[in-house]
Amino acid sequence: MADPTPLAALPESTPVLDIDGLIDDPGVKVIVCCGSGGVGKTTTAASLGLRAAERGRKVCVMTIDPARRLAQSMGLSQLDNTPRSVAGVDDANGGSLDAMMLDMKRTFDEIVESHSDPGRAQAILENPFYQALSTSFAGTQEYMAMEKLGQLRSAAETTGEWDLIIVDTPPSRSALDFLDAPKRLGSFLDGRLMKLLSAPARGAGKFGAKVVGASLSVVTGTLTKVIGAQVLKDLQGFVSSFDALFGGFRQRAEATYAQLQAPDTRFSVVAAPERDALREASYFVERLAGEDMPLAGLILNRVQEVPLPNLSAETALAGADRLDENGEHPLTAGMLRLHADRVANGQRQRRLAQRFSTAHPRVPAAAAPALAGDVHDLDGLREVAAALADQ
Repeated sequence: MADPTPLAALPESTPVLDIDGLIDDPGVKVIVCCGSGGVGKTTTAASLGLRAAERGRKVCVMTIDPARRLAQSMGLSQLDNTPRSVAGVDDANGGSLDAMMLDMKRTFDEIVESHSDPGRAQAILENPFYQALSTSFAGTQEYMAMEKLGQLRSAAETTGEWDLIIVDTPPSRSALDFLDAPKRLGSFLDGRLMKLLSAPARGAGKFGAKVVGASLSVVTGTLTKVIGAQVLKDLQGFVSSFDALFGGFRQRAEATYAQLQAPDTRFSVVAAPERDALREASYFVERLAGEDMPLAGLILNRVQEVPLPNLSAETALAGADRLDENGEHPLTAGMLRLHADRVANGQRQRRLAQRFSTAHPRVPAAAAPALAGDVHDLDGLREVAAALADQ
């Protein structure tokens, strides 16, 4: 293990997350990088993918990052719903790297097209309610991420094109949205209201039709007052056309959820050394344990490096004060104050990481330093991966 002093955030008692052991393990087929928004999940996923490929794995990285930093880092002009080969990867060990960016609506459209006859599929795709649902409904992005993961897994098992899939989860406000949203969307699409609205399309006996009709008239009358006649008409048209697909959404969500519990899946919880991010990471670790989902460990990004670790903040500030009093070396005084700020920030990060480690003493961790600028090329990704591996 490297000297932990320059990256002071991780307590010495924290078990080390063996990054190379994780990505080299042939029994690991899926790595899910999860955490709250803005903690570096995209960079982490891309870095792990690149290192795994250059160590001999056939890797596909799926990102859901709208900022498209992954495409820039990997030298791709664009990413879309189809995995594309990344140039510049050292393939001396026989590895390869593909990358894609989830197209939420396209994935939803593919589900409709593959589970409906052409006429019904066209009716669904053109329906205004479906168009809104497939682009902006809460939880759709997370659900489609899991759908696409299922598709990639199936393709990998069928063709052998990849032996490792790394998933960058959506930039949600809460890290738990990735696990919760698919169930919410599945429950909505398979819920009582949707079934009631689709009842006439399913057909019923003469007596049943009267009961359903009476119930439906009450519901639709209320909904018309609340959301308007045209919106209700679009909703009913969507439900009528979509009826055959309702049951499949819940089953597919449950199947993909089960895949996340499989022995060949690992979750890497990504966080920054900040209070809110580590609180989210703690919640996620507890949730994964409660759902029997396999946790690889914590990846702590943007950790403060402390130059001259033997120079304390107090000593640096005292020296700066003396220089100021004597009117000497203002640049040196400024550098001493900057050093004191960095030491203080490193100590704060260490206290926060210590709280996490105390709450989860068995969770291994790896840390990557805060870089001077954004990662924008393969060399930057290699630097991040090397720092994570060299603990």
